[in-house]
Amino acid sequence: MKHFIINITYTVPLSKIDQILSEHRKFLQEGYNNELLLLSGPRNPRTGGVVLARSESIDEIKSFFERDPYKINKCAVYEFIEFDPVKHQPMLENWILGK
Repeated sequence: MKHFIINITYTVPLSKIDQILSEHRKFLQEGYNNELLLLSGPRNPRTGGVVLARSESIDEIKSFFERDPYKINKCAVYEFIEFDPVKHQPMLENWILGK
């Protein structure tokens, strides 16, 4: 299992982001339901968001985010950072190992 930080940067005014925020969160819920996502939320200041995710490959996680309403509506750009979680809280062991 590979692990990723997805750094989302808004490219439109917050008024446009707010119009599709509920669709974006509904989309993210699919990732939680499929155990791809561990956490997500807006950056502070609110210039984008951050997602912590896992998948079999970077192509799989990029493909998942192609369906994000922010991406579809050209409201954000994405940076995918792969990392190895060598240290973590014990409560995350199963998630990190993909169990």
